[in-house]
Amino acid sequence: MKKSAIIIILILLPLLMMAQHEEDTENGVVSLAGKEGFTIGSKKGDFLFKPYLLVQTSATVNYYDDEGLDKAYNQDNVANSGFAIPYAILGFTGKAFNKVTYNLSINAAASGGALLQQAWFDVQVTKQFALRAGKFKTPFAHAYLTTLGETLLPTLPASLTSPVIMPYSLNAVTPNIGTGFDLGLEAHGLLGGKFGYDVGIFNGTGSSVNTATKTLSDDWHIPSLLYAGRFTYMPKGVMPSTQGNPNRLNEDKLLFGVSASMNVESENESTNDFRAGAEFVMLKRRLYLAAEMYYMHVGFTERQKISENFNYLGGYIQGGYFITSSLQAAARYDFFNRNGTGKDGFLNMPAVGVNFFFKGCNLKLQGMYQYIGRTGHATELDRDNDDLGLAMHTGTLLLQYTF
Repeated sequence: MKKSAIIIILILLPLLMMAQHEEDTENGVVSLAGKEGFTIGSKKGDFLFKPYLLVQTSATVNYYDDEGLDKAYNQDNVANSGFAIPYAILGFTGKAFNKVTYNLSINAAASGGALLQQAWFDVQVTKQFALRAGKFKTPFAHAYLTTLGETLLPTLPASLTSPVIMPYSLNAVTPNIGTGFDLGLEAHGLLGGKFGYDVGIFNGTGSSVNTATKTLSDDWHIPSLLYAGRFTYMPKGVMPSTQGNPNRLNEDKLLFGVSASMNVESENESTNDFRAGAEFVMLKRRLYLAAEMYYMHVGFTERQKISENFNYLGGYIQGGYFITSSLQAAARYDFFNRNGTGKDGFLNMPAVGVNFFFKGCNLKLQGMYQYIGRTGHATELDRDNDDLGLAMHTGTLLLQYTF
């Protein structure tokens, strides 16, 4: 069954593909072709060099219910609160010979391997086919693929970023559904102005590892890498990679997408993780709407001698509306079957927010409140475990500057 699954994925990858094909946005942080900021370029426009930065500072209050705390550390109900710098990014991007685009960015707020946020170059072979190599976003989930400074709310959906819950004896295995940044190689393009595709292979070790640490799978005898792909249909043209931009209030775009990936021998060579997702995005003048659903199957390698498999389901729906050209109202409903589909109950996570854009200075102020509830659990233990490490009430203010 496992061998059949990986064979099917490898066959279908050329058809199930595409990292978000972003109009004018080459680096996931700021626009390369936009008029904002400072750009050095040749008269013909075939050479461009654009430095950029993004700085975020936040104030957060987290309130945990008693079950959400790890009693071994004697935590208070109010914990992990105060001021933080989620991102402090300095980078440069550009293009050369009108064919090669490149990007390098450092996140000074991170540490270890995550300090290098992105480092890649992209070669456009034809208008329909390009190759990208280096460290960049893996092709999974609209929420992750949105330009960093243009997300609807200060935090991504918890169903993407929170580690799953497994039996106590397996608690060292803690994957989450989102795959984020990674090192690898991908082919991508746009066909007919409407169909976007991307297919790639990555280390599968995430943003904190910048070295080659992989081997061959003992079970499947293929490289133990992350095989990922995404396919998008955009009937009204390329979807801008934004969830709210006051300079894009006249857009009329739609996006439908599917994605799939297989991470072979992940979690220190202990599991084979399959992910699949479906998404819808609409940007119509002042209104933004998006919905995603994603699934993850975790199976153990033969050396672990664990026959049990685990399946997880999550998703969200969110929307934003510009009340004025500077003020955007936001709301999201997020759900997550964190204990696995084999058990009843799920996390129920509504959030509301507001975004204010200061005119003429690239400042953005975001405010958000999120509640995490639990519903439908068969036992009290399942209910208590489901929100372990997650705050029941979260209030966040985030001030962002981009150049």
